[in-house]
Amino acid sequence: MKFYLYLIVAIAGACVLALEILGTRILGPFYGVSIYLWSALISVTLAALSAGYAVGGNLADRRNKQSDLSFILLGSGVWTMLIPLLKHPILSITEPLGLRFAVLVAAIVLFFPPLFLLGMISPLAIKLKTKGLENVGRSAGNLYAVSTLASVVAALATGFFLVPYFGVVQMTELLGAILIITGVISLFKFKKMQGLIAAIFFAILIVLANKFITEPQPNPSTGLLFVKESPYGKIEVRQEENWRYLLIDGGIHTIEDVETDETMMSYAIALDILKLAFPAPGKLLLIGLGGGSVAKSFYLDNWQVDAVEIDPVVIQAAKKFFRMNDEIAHIFTADGRRFLTRNKEHYDLIILDAFGSSSIPFHLITLESFQKMAAHLDANGILAINVESIGWNSPLVKSVSRTLKRVFDEVMVFPLDEPPNVLGNLIILAANRKIDIDEEFLGNPVDYADLDPVEHWRVVEKNHAWDNRFFPDTTDALILTDNKNPVDVWSERTNLAYRREIEGYFSSQ
Repeated sequence: MKFYLYLIVAIAGACVLALEILGTRILGPFYGVSIYLWSALISVTLAALSAGYAVGGNLADRRNKQSDLSFILLGSGVWTMLIPLLKHPILSITEPLGLRFAVLVAAIVLFFPPLFLLGMISPLAIKLKTKGLENVGRSAGNLYAVSTLASVVAALATGFFLVPYFGVVQMTELLGAILIITGVISLFKFKKMQGLIAAIFFAILIVLANKFITEPQPNPSTGLLFVKESPYGKIEVRQEENWRYLLIDGGIHTIEDVETDETMMSYAIALDILKLAFPAPGKLLLIGLGGGSVAKSFYLDNWQVDAVEIDPVVIQAAKKFFRMNDEIAHIFTADGRRFLTRNKEHYDLIILDAFGSSSIPFHLITLESFQKMAAHLDANGILAINVESIGWNSPLVKSVSRTLKRVFDEVMVFPLDEPPNVLGNLIILAANRKIDIDEEFLGNPVDYADLDPVEHWRVVEKNHAWDNRFFPDTTDALILTDNKNPVDVWSERTNLAYRREIEGYFSSQ
């Protein structure tokens, strides 16, 4: 009996932390893995456990039956296995609530019930194990120690190994199955016939769940070429007609023409302008590889390219589906800021392209980070940052620009979308010299109007970005530092607008 209680408490503790981590991967592709998602999941977890402790303690004093543990485990397991089925209806219902409330409500509906039930287990187990007041402290301490230790092991195993290798849906099903099997075994132990019937019923449930609750698998006929969970997000490669897409947690990071390898992303085309700011091809550091469009563009114009990408699965997808290779760029698997700390190379151009609508690694966009980048630039070097924002003069654009002005003499912005209050990409440039080009080399759109439509569009995009360049007003803007950096808050509107814009984008979804 003693070992049995420790086992149940350990399994419950492990499932709590595993569910919390899985929650970021279940909801992340829909809302982005932002501070709001983490805050919602942590709050829901603590609230559910708190309620479970209170209800479980009252139940323990009233009933004190071993079978209660069995039914609680079964209930938690059943709900956990239903999460993959429930997530799409819940996300659809909560979508009109706006990002913050949608994330919170979805987290409550999907994760509060199983976490609440798991919270009931420790008080019940303590009451069952306690034989008298003389050992109640030791019993409670030992059981909570086992539960917490199991939580630590589960958190490390889930984040470091299990999710990247087995997938989110499979891991969610596995947790549910473990809880159900544990509950069934306990029922079979204490009430043999009742346990046998429950075992048969839940075995059927597990088989059906494995049949109907599955993640999309690569299928060229539907346009899904690749899907894999990584330690940093869900990576997908999709194809619609001649365009191939790289998606990270549901956000589009690369679009290329399959036949020509040419990028269809406006910001990547506008970055070509920077080649004209140098008398000859130089050395580029690209922080954030994506599908490799920017790296390939500069390589084809004889630039030497180093690329830093933190996610090994993104590198795998870029090489397999976007024809990236080691000749195009020397690729480093590392965090961008850590690379800057350890690397001693100097560059003519640094392009920071590691941001999405919902995912802005705040440590890359602070004064301290910009100082490191400046230290790696040659005297005439340029830093270019691709950001997504609602409007040309959003708090994000102003604060990034003001922070850059603490390090660089000149800060300029290329806007990519109009009018100036819509969602779109902007390229923020910084240098310790005047940023200027020979406009003749941009090309005249009129000369391309009757030629290749794609090439005409590329020339138009570059001229549009250059003609609309501006020096941002940074009056009263916040300087971003490692200590104070509210970019997650500012990105809320951007994330919501972007998620609504790409909803239903792919016909195969």
